[in-house]
Amino acid sequence: MSAPNPGDSRPGGARELLSRATGARVWREHRLVLWLHFLVPPVLAILVEAATLASPGHATLLAVAVFLLAACSARGLMTSLSAAEEARNALNAQLIQSQKLAAVGELSAGIAHEINNPIAIIAQETEWATHLLTEAEKATGGDFSEVRDSLREIRSQVDRCKNITHKLLDFARKREPVLQDVDVTRLVDDMARLVDKEASYKDVTLSRSLPEDLPKLRTDAPLLRQVVLNLMTNALHAVGKGGMISVTAQADEEFMEIRVTDNGHGIPPENLDKIFNPFFTTKPPGQGTGLGLSLCHNLVQGMGGNILVESQVGRGTTFTVRLPRRLSQPA
Repeated sequence: MSAPNPGDSRPGGARELLSRATGARVWREHRLVLWLHFLVPPVLAILVEAATLASPGHATLLAVAVFLLAACSARGLMTSLSAAEEARNALNAQLIQSQKLAAVGELSAGIAHEINNPIAIIAQETEWATHLLTEAEKATGGDFSEVRDSLREIRSQVDRCKNITHKLLDFARKREPVLQDVDVTRLVDDMARLVDKEASYKDVTLSRSLPEDLPKLRTDAPLLRQVVLNLMTNALHAVGKGGMISVTAQADEEFMEIRVTDNGHGIPPENLDKIFNPFFTTKPPGQGTGLGLSLCHNLVQGMGGNILVESQVGRGTTFTVRLPRRLSQPA
């Protein structure tokens, strides 16, 4: 289903929904002021009529009262209208942004599908060229190490392109979670082993501290694996040589929280509200797609939870994934 058009004024259209939301918010937050405004005209009429029957002194007092009442009513109405306009603009901006992201998702999926075909052909041709090179080395006894290195680099960049296109497709694809009971401790350990090799190469300490009695989580295991792995990988890229990353978890009756904390360079305050936006990245060109955190955000929302971030520049960052322990299976 396509996103609603901000200019659509038909019943059920975006503009009608926006008007309803704005009106409901203004009525909820400024009910007293609006009631006073509705009552002011009849009250003013009564005071004016009373002033015609009163003495000059009383008439003056009534005139002052009428003026003050009208001024207060006008100010209250202007405040309510300003609040309504701000709410309307904010909702409109959110609606437009959601449409942009939906369009980007559809466009990205189309581009990724188109790119995947030539990428697959390049990968196949590279494998064939490597095979021919091996045969040539056996037949001639020559040294083709430079050509082999070039082919290896081509394959590495092809794999990188495939990784990017897969992320684009995952970002654009809406997938309903498949629920099962998940051992979070084992899941975190499995994902940590995938990161351990690179962490040891960078002299980074990756620690896990999960309670022995941590209950199982009813959620989608593959989606949760992808989220935890992405957060660990991001943390690894954020810390320098000799850095530290810790993964912890805790649960209550309703929710489970998984935290990934690093002591890296941190996120500037002005970027905290942008980090989950698609294609936003602070990495140098060619070193990041800006899809990892936005994909995590989408996956966690699909599992019925939310993801929070706390960060201080120069001290590190903590991402908290908060999931319901019992997510209902979609109908």
